[in-house]
Amino acid sequence: MSTPVSAPLNAPVHVVVPAGIDDPDSPSGGNVYDRRICAGLPAVGRPVRELPVAGAWPCPDGGARDRLAGLLDAVPAGADVLLDGLVACGVPDVVTPHGDRIRLTVLVHLPLGDEAGLTPATAAGRAARERATLRGASAVVTTSRWAARRVVETHRIPAARVHVITPGVEPAPLAAPAPDGGRLLCVGAVTPTKGQDLLVEALARVADLHWACLLVGPLVRDPAHVADVRARIGRHGLGDRIRLTGPRTGPALAATYAAADLLVLPSRAESYGMVVTEALARGVPVVAADVDGVPEALGRAPDGGLPGELVAPGDVAALAAALRRWLTGPDRRRAARAAARLRRAGLDGWDVTARRLAGVLA
Repeated sequence: MSTPVSAPLNAPVHVVVPAGIDDPDSPSGGNVYDRRICAGLPAVGRPVRELPVAGAWPCPDGGARDRLAGLLDAVPAGADVLLDGLVACGVPDVVTPHGDRIRLTVLVHLPLGDEAGLTPATAAGRAARERATLRGASAVVTTSRWAARRVVETHRIPAARVHVITPGVEPAPLAAPAPDGGRLLCVGAVTPTKGQDLLVEALARVADLHWACLLVGPLVRDPAHVADVRARIGRHGLGDRIRLTGPRTGPALAATYAAADLLVLPSRAESYGMVVTEALARGVPVVAADVDGVPEALGRAPDGGLPGELVAPGDVAALAAALRRWLTGPDRRRAARAAARLRRAGLDGWDVTARRLAGVLA
């Protein structure tokens, strides 16, 4: 692949995103990242031309493939193009032929083959298509050091072409904790990747304690998994304590975080975990699976304190034990809250994310 001539530093960046990234019924960390980048790049001197493309990404039909090809054909020679990996990585035959004419930078939110619940054949096929796309790109952007290592090792991409640009976070007021710490929150689309089924099973093991839990996130991406989660709640008699709210965004989501004592993230895969820093921005501790990029998002306070707890991924017993320690340990809660507040002060804003991305594009 030859490298196209660079565009001027103040030239527009053409940003290819899935259509509907602002749909309040289907929020995701990837959509938030895309939107924040589109808003932040102009502030650091790179105008944005947003190119939304409809399709069932990463497995589009012929019409969606044609729409993407048409958008890329219309981009001027030498231009910088930033492509959401959900769109780009499934269709290398559409994307990579443009690599000699325009500068392709692909943003990988989560490697396509790492999504939970895929058959081995499906995961391998997605990984192969992603590999072809990323090898044809001028640069690859990932959201965590773990994801960068994963891309380099799995797809054998030169490390110099893979960049880590972590998500920012919006500053928020401190949440007021309840004395017993029993207001639990899990935020994410209800899918096998996010692991709400594991959380329900763990909560069933601490049903003797006082708590209530909100599962906040879209309910339409995997109806079978949603049905399984509901069935588990019913089987354990927890219908009055665990509530699936559907998606929340904007002020409604902010109010939900403000009324939480603990964020629980039981994900089976997670490149970073933006909900972790969204909780920490409010001083809310986190119990999360020790998986992929989550430890980076959780981080530590300057004094070394951990603002919560990491547990073995996929381990219901370990998750239940961590929740029991939280719910029965006032000293543990105080220490985690103190660490979360200290960690809060060191979180970067979205302006830092945009500035770093502009540097990669330059």
